[in-house]
Amino acid sequence: MKLLKLILFVTLFMNCKNDSVHKMTTNYPGQDVSNQKLNNNQNLNVSILLDLSDRISPLKYPNPTMEYYLRDAAYINIIAKEFKQSILRKKIIQIDDKIQLYFAPEPANSKINSYSNQLKFNFNRKNVTKNALENLDKSYSEIPEKIYKLAIDDNKYVGSDTWGFMKNKAKDYCIDQNYRNILVILTDGYIYHKDNKRETDHKTSFLTPQLIRDNNLNNSAWHSKYSEGNYGFIPINQNFKDLEVLVLGINPDPKNDFEEDVIKAYWEDWLNSIGVKKFKIYNADLPSNLEKVIKDFI
Repeated sequence: MKLLKLILFVTLFMNCKNDSVHKMTTNYPGQDVSNQKLNNNQNLNVSILLDLSDRISPLKYPNPTMEYYLRDAAYINIIAKEFKQSILRKKIIQIDDKIQLYFAPEPANSKINSYSNQLKFNFNRKNVTKNALENLDKSYSEIPEKIYKLAIDDNKYVGSDTWGFMKNKAKDYCIDQNYRNILVILTDGYIYHKDNKRETDHKTSFLTPQLIRDNNLNNSAWHSKYSEGNYGFIPINQNFKDLEVLVLGINPDPKNDFEEDVIKAYWEDWLNSIGVKKFKIYNADLPSNLEKVIKDFI
């Protein structure tokens, strides 16, 4: 009987000890969990595409509540913080996550491009440290606003070529195998670049308030005309089934009550046509209002 009690005691002690060890392995990145199975689907590859057109100009489009460029900078900070949290929730062996920032087109200001290089991070089990994650926090809380201020001070807005970026660069820049690939596009919804202005029937590589007015898509009959006339963005020969897209900052011309609907129709039809299976499109709301939707998406 005493021998049986001793065996039971030793068994319970070993189970408690093993449970304690298991809890330690799920702690802050840095613990050795080499015996845990890697789930590549949880590896994040987050890309952020900035539209540095005149939409960010406080002079041309002032907003007393919160300037649009400051909203963008806050969105970016929220994205980076959620990216960091996803790393902290993982075991050390599972960490292989990337975040980076792009422009379309690239600004002429070399300092802006230098800043964007400081926002490229690739964390893995060998380099993820407390200091590295603190550097991520610091970089994404300070540098985006510096980028916007430089662009505003330059006052040389070159437009936005989101269509060209998706056609020629997004697949190479934003999609890696064995990752959950997320592209966040910060835009007012309009696309225009003077060097990439294409038009085929009613399909275009650009979208502006003037185009919407010229095509009489600014009244209650817009949807019928849009559908029957086959309006929208020119299709691109790409399949983005491995890319998720979050569009933030839609800011329709207030002079047209139907402008928001038209913009979103262009974007939704385009994203569907290129095979994006998961996407969300949101207006330029206050960062505090969009924080939850950004976190939920990532």
